[in-house]
Amino acid sequence: MRARIVLLAAIVASLTASSAAAQPTTPDGYRLAVPGWVFEFPRDHGTHDEFRTEWWYFTGHLRSAAGRRYGFEVTFFRVGAAGPQAAGEATAWDLRNVSLAHFAITDVGGRRFRYYEKLNRSTPFLAGAKAGFLHVFNEGWSATAAADGSWRLLAREGADAIDLRLRLEKPPAIHGRDGISVKAAGEGNASHYYSITRLSAEGTVDAGGRRETVRGQAWMDHEFGSAMLREHQSGWDWFSFQFDNDTELMLYVIRRSDGTADVTSSGSIVLADGRVIHLERGDFSVAPRGRWKSAKSGATYPMGWRVRVPKFDIELDVRELMKDQELVTTKSTQVTYWEGSVDATGRSGGTLVRGEGYVEMTGYDKPISDRAAGSR
Repeated sequence: MRARIVLLAAIVASLTASSAAAQPTTPDGYRLAVPGWVFEFPRDHGTHDEFRTEWWYFTGHLRSAAGRRYGFEVTFFRVGAAGPQAAGEATAWDLRNVSLAHFAITDVGGRRFRYYEKLNRSTPFLAGAKAGFLHVFNEGWSATAAADGSWRLLAREGADAIDLRLRLEKPPAIHGRDGISVKAAGEGNASHYYSITRLSAEGTVDAGGRRETVRGQAWMDHEFGSAMLREHQSGWDWFSFQFDNDTELMLYVIRRSDGTADVTSSGSIVLADGRVIHLERGDFSVAPRGRWKSAKSGATYPMGWRVRVPKFDIELDVRELMKDQELVTTKSTQVTYWEGSVDATGRSGGTLVRGEGYVEMTGYDKPISDRAAGSR
């Protein structure tokens, strides 16, 4: 669903040329996410230019040998800018896609959060993504599949950087039903969405200029589709948790304009053996324990949560590692959102569990439906 993102309608409108030939999809020819999509890997780790929007979302938790703890986010976005074109009509230099990216470091011990952003037209040498396998980049930031099956994740800006080798510990977890994750009523108001819910991570982190060797775990979301949030939807709260019993939990709450959760909100439990259990809106609840107001944006966010999935005896107390983990992206997506590292403690299936996670919250400064061309 993880940025699990918002793209401004104004950006898309300014970059989108009208398509001369009518397509049996969106008015400008992009394919809608409809039931029946059959995922194939590694093919679906690559780009899907027949859909308007797409993102690859990496989040994770790292620790150094000295015990210092870091959270990170690296996200790559692709936005279609000219409508799909028949083979042979376009060259590699034509403006077909726009590439955006975000990189953030949470230095837990140092109580510092820093983020960076990029916006480029997609070209072979500046920014883009390959079809058929994982290779997405924006200038010097990249996520690339290696010959041994691992992935390498790189991002460097200012005095901050990560260079990580990621290894898949579980197969892809497909969210939703029948190949789609529904976001609103009506055909095509959905996305194709999967996660790699457990990736081992090792490499280096530079935080404020200090380099450390680190190990930890990461999560990757990949989502593609062509729909927008509806007028009655203001934003979303997204949660991912990796527990010490080798299970994972993803929840996605789409907020309506009146503050209630949309019926299309959903989630997934990923068991230790990789099996996925789909959760409907009525299967879970998320209740905030407090609030925090950002001095940067003026937005007020929930902070601290009680998460319950009663029929699986899951009850969690979720605490943010820092309150100020907000991104105000004035140079790229032009969207303000909170995406931060959290801890979770509680029980699952009658046993005590501890976990690490990430939370993303959008639409708290202004409704996403006022400006979004895509949703997480």
